Amino acid sequence: MTESNLFYQSRLARPMLDRAEGIYLWDTSGKRYIDGSSGAMVSNIGHSNPNVIAAMKAQMDKSTFGYRLHFQNEPAEQLARMTAGLMPEGLDRVFFVSGGSEAVESSIKLARQYALTQGQESRWKVISRFPSYHGGTLGAVALTGYDPLSKPFAPMLRDMPKIAAPLCYLDQDNLDDEARGLKYAELLRDKIIAEGPESVLAFIMEPVGGASTGALVAPDSYYARIREICDEFGILLIYDEVMTGAGRTGRFVASEHWRVTPDIVALSKGFAAGYAPLGAMVAKGSIVEAVLDAGGFMHGFTYAGNPLACAAGVAVLGELQRQDMIGNAARMGELLKERLAGLMERYPFIGDVRGKGLLLAFELVADRGTMAPLPKGLNAYNRLVDLAYERGLIIYSRRTRGGLEGDHFLVCPPLIVTEAQVDEITGILTESLDAMAAEMSLPVVR
Repeated sequence: MTESNLFYQSRLARPMLDRAEGIYLWDTSGKRYIDGSSGAMVSNIGHSNPNVIAAMKAQMDKSTFGYRLHFQNEPAEQLARMTAGLMPEGLDRVFFVSGGSEAVESSIKLARQYALTQGQESRWKVISRFPSYHGGTLGAVALTGYDPLSKPFAPMLRDMPKIAAPLCYLDQDNLDDEARGLKYAELLRDKIIAEGPESVLAFIMEPVGGASTGALVAPDSYYARIREICDEFGILLIYDEVMTGAGRTGRFVASEHWRVTPDIVALSKGFAAGYAPLGAMVAKGSIVEAVLDAGGFMHGFTYAGNPLACAAGVAVLGELQRQDMIGNAARMGELLKERLAGLMERYPFIGDVRGKGLLLAFELVADRGTMAPLPKGLNAYNRLVDLAYERGLIIYSRRTRGGLEGDHFLVCPPLIVTEAQVDEITGILTESLDAMAAEMSLPVVR
């Protein structure tokens, strides 16, 4: 391969992509890969969907750009209507962005401006969780609880207060699920009081954890109690659904699983499924109207509401509904989770399998009884990814415990995955785990 002028996050070299279709990608040598992570949990409807491509081509013949302050455009209006129609009741105002970090940044800026309209100038702190991930802008990094991604920039940030994420699977106690959920939710109330309620603006959370916690799902009791605590202190509840939204968990947004309506939602990734850079902030009308009445939303992006990106978004949401992909995510997610849980019998070093729909993960441990992580120096989180990649399966990994140690792997294929493809994914994963166990002298039950 010739030397590249392009750089990204590391010197990791990968083959040149040639083409993609459905859940598969091919490099220029002809080798096929299963997209077992939908890229970075992006390609929800699969690759090269002909209806989406046709919609984008048709829009390209009309216009590819029209600045939002100069023109409205029909794809943006249509996508906003469709999005509002799919959201929980009351979340009916849509602000388009180009990605998840922008959606989160927009959410905290809207929250702050809303507080100003209510005469609450003292409110500026946004409480988040540790571990968590909310994006790459400095505002989003201040909310992120993942040391490798936030500590280098600490002098440049106004760090925000954190509470522990509900890592119940690590707890060594005698509480039941309901009590554990309430225990973790009460951490928010305690933090609000410690910080001073008059200073707290919002609480932001991923309803199902993303890369930082590996598809973490809290006990059901957690979600309603968090909503109650926010209401008690007049604090806005922001759901970061950048990864969970657009059907991945088996509902259009994950908040639907618990019948909890946040005040603001951030969407991206599967929202346009990789066909165009697109995301959205969706907010309650009362919040937006107050901000507009006070002089307008002091925020914006050049590509907000881009007609080509929004045409892709309209087509993606259309395909999600036409092919019942959200229903398939629920059905195939249940099957894939069952297959992953079955691997625990063979591999004692798999300590936990978790997630909802097709946002699933498993975590490796040295001891299932104590949930102690594997030795950090093994770099299992990198090695298993490489072994699977060699065998034609792409999965996504991160360090589990705040980014410093532990190993979890997200298995999140596109929402069009079939039962036969679930079996194919599981088969390659088994081969890869066998190879890693042999390399690292980890136990396998034959």
